Amino acid sequence: MAHGADIHLKGVSKRFDNGLRALDRVDLDLRAGEFVSIVGPSGCGKSTLLRIVAGLVGSSTGTCERPADVETAFVFQEAALLPWRNVERNAQLLMELEGYDPAECRARVAEALALVGLAGFEKSYPHHLSGGMRMRLSLARALALRPALLLLDEPLAAVDELTRDILQEELSALWRQAGFTAVLVTHNVHEAVFLSDRVVVMSPRPGRTSMTSTMRPGR
Repeated sequence: MAHGADIHLKGVSKRFDNGLRALDRVDLDLRAGEFVSIVGPSGCGKSTLLRIVAGLVGSSTGTCERPADVETAFVFQEAALLPWRNVERNAQLLMELEGYDPAECRARVAEALALVGLAGFEKSYPHHLSGGMRMRLSLARALALRPALLLLDEPLAAVDELTRDILQEELSALWRQAGFTAVLVTHNVHEAVFLSDRVVVMSPRPGRTSMTSTMRPGR
């Protein structure tokens, strides 16, 4: 897996074409290998901020400084699996789209599926999987890229509480093993505190970083 990436946001604001101000002068530094969670009320711009970090959308003002070649993977709230592809082929999808050699795809996917506990399910289809298994598959698809930056937009929101606790433990272990920079958007404060080096609290829209709490000061 790749080492993490440093990301620096300075004065980032976002106004959409309809005039909606989602973000207002956000400053945020993400250190390589750090796990940061972003919490705040609904509609405060958390997901918009995550998409700016990912490079999926641009800011209206301000800058987002990130290495040009940083491998980035995004895990969404919905697993977004293709029902006609089995587990193995769903996990290969992002690598296929980026043009990786088929043999390398298979090797990396086998490793990623083993990491998330899905070895042995390669030929199963999404409708055979539980909600937790589908989310593990979505995470494996991202990990197969060996990202330096992993962005997570409420990936555990749709699973039951017991499964969520298990997946939190597994995600924490994967992060410690792989060393990527992780940014998690969540409404669950317990989840943020459990997983993170730092928790960033955002104000109501237009979102600003109103407070940052350090969870693991020894790191």
